[in-house]
Amino acid sequence: MRERRQALDPRLGVVLAGRVLERIAPPYGAVVGGFWPIEGEIDPRPLMLALAARGHPLCLPVAGARGTPLLFRLFHFGDALIPGRFGTREPPPDAAAIEPDWLVVPLLAFDRQGNRLGFGAGYYDATLALLRTRRRLFALGVAFAAQEVPNVPAGEGDQRLDAVATEAELVLV
Repeated sequence: MRERRQALDPRLGVVLAGRVLERIAPPYGAVVGGFWPIEGEIDPRPLMLALAARGHPLCLPVAGARGTPLLFRLFHFGDALIPGRFGTREPPPDAAAIEPDWLVVPLLAFDRQGNRLGFGAGYYDATLALLRTRRRLFALGVAFAAQEVPNVPAGEGDQRLDAVATEAELVLV
C-alpha cells in the first residue's frame, strides 16, 4: 500500500477537502484534530485550513510510547512546529494540550465497513478508544481512493472510522 500511495499526488487533498466540506463538515465550534502528512499521504492540510477559516480550533498529535493514546496540542497555521516521531511535525511542548471532537485520521488501507490499516503502532486505535469514553467523537479517515481494499482484517482492539474521505468520494459508515 505504501508503494501504491507513493505513485499518487498528495495535492489531491484539495479535492478531498471539498468533498468533506460539502457533506460532513464538523459542527460549529468542534475542535478538529489533524495530522502533518508523511510518506506520500494525501495532504489533509487543505481541509484543516478550510476548517480553521470557519473558526474551528485545530490540534496536532504528539506520539508517546508505542500503543499509547496520542496527546493533542493546539495548533495554528504559521506556528513553529518541531520534528516528531516517524518524520512528522508537531507543536512544541509549550503548546496547550487539548482533545479533539472531530479527528482526521491517516491510514494505509481502508474498507467500506470503516476498518483501517495503520502503520502498526496502535496509536490511533488507542486514541479513538480513549476519546470515545470521554466524548462523542467523529473519526474521519483520509486516503486516496486507490487505498481502498475489499476487507481490512480487524481485531478486538481495532477502532472503526465513522467515514472515509478520498479524492473520489466520501464513504459514510
